[in-house]
Amino acid sequence: MDAYLISTVLISLAAIFGYINVKYLKLPNTIGLMIITIVFTFIVILLSYFDPTLLNFEKEIISKIDFRKVLLDEMLSFLLFAGALHTNFEQLKVQRWPILLFSTLGVLTSTFLVGGVMYFVLQALGFPVNFIYCLLFGALISPTDPIAVLGILKKAGVPKKLETKIVGESLFNDGVGVVVFLTIFQIAKSGTENVTTFDVIKLFGQEVIGGIGLGLIIGWITYRLLKSIDDFDIEVIITLAAVMGGTVLAQKLHLSAPLAMVTAGLIVGNDTIRETAMSETTERYVDKFWELIDILLNAILFVLIGMEMLVLVIEGKYIVAGLLAIPIVLLCRYISLFLPVKLFEKKLDFVPNTGLIMTWGGLRGGISIALALGLSQDMYRDLFLVITYIVVIFSIVVQGLTVGNLVKKLKKEDS
Repeated sequence: MDAYLISTVLISLAAIFGYINVKYLKLPNTIGLMIITIVFTFIVILLSYFDPTLLNFEKEIISKIDFRKVLLDEMLSFLLFAGALHTNFEQLKVQRWPILLFSTLGVLTSTFLVGGVMYFVLQALGFPVNFIYCLLFGALISPTDPIAVLGILKKAGVPKKLETKIVGESLFNDGVGVVVFLTIFQIAKSGTENVTTFDVIKLFGQEVIGGIGLGLIIGWITYRLLKSIDDFDIEVIITLAAVMGGTVLAQKLHLSAPLAMVTAGLIVGNDTIRETAMSETTERYVDKFWELIDILLNAILFVLIGMEMLVLVIEGKYIVAGLLAIPIVLLCRYISLFLPVKLFEKKLDFVPNTGLIMTWGGLRGGISIALALGLSQDMYRDLFLVITYIVVIFSIVVQGLTVGNLVKKLKKEDS
């Protein structure tokens, strides 16, 4: 089975499921796509008792896709560049300090809180899991992925300041979360005695600072190229080349490609640079092109999340651990946001209940699943993959569908 056939199947499923959702369910697209794919997978499993052909075909597709590689090494750069390109840079600049704390201190705090609590929960359930592996779970579940909920937040009339915080946090904590995970993963794989504090700081600094630095260079080069010509189709191709070439370069240099692409996207999308480097026609085409890339990749991503259920090893105790992890992850996220919110809520005039809304609106998604799939068997991969899936599905379906109502309810109470 070649890459073209797999791509055709995934895009066709995304189109069919998307049509069903828009026509009948009328849910936000990403949420609807994932629900329909999960239902479809269950139907395929049931049909396999009579004829396993369809199930075997779906399993073959999943076996040919390295979900972790596809998402982290390829799709994520496009998604983050597209998100950064359409982010309000001026609002982001105003909210830069809380966003910086949310995406760094918040991720680190959540990682250690979730890891610590889950260690004791898993020990109580009879799983002799090492603490370092619980920290890995904390790292992979802490990055938020609020793409699916942004449309709901807008419909609920969320103030721009809060929307900027959620978008900005998601853009940067994806990259930071991946770096934190990879750092802990390296320690777990090498053994704590073989990794010094300097090694950790060096790896973290190289990935983060190096990634942002590379993004600044790519963004500046892209800006200069766009400014020097006026040909919208070539300019669109230049932005595409910047993402693809920048991602490959970051990987070769062992820098954070997600952070590089976020930085480059913010530079190219900056209103000042848009005015000086792009004509109105170019700006319109660039925006539409990246909106389409964003929509297409998100559709494929959520179809893949539903299909990857076939790799789960379902056991009763795994499910219990996953259900217990839901409130733990939510509570730890609220605590990790508490200090940054308190530090800036008066100075920057935060919306009331910012911490609560960001906790419930901070969805987990494909990044968490991709990182969990990257665990080795000795790291209790099957256990943590089931726990991650349960948290992600609850996050996207329950939180994603109710955060709009929560925002409206809190607005009424405050008015």
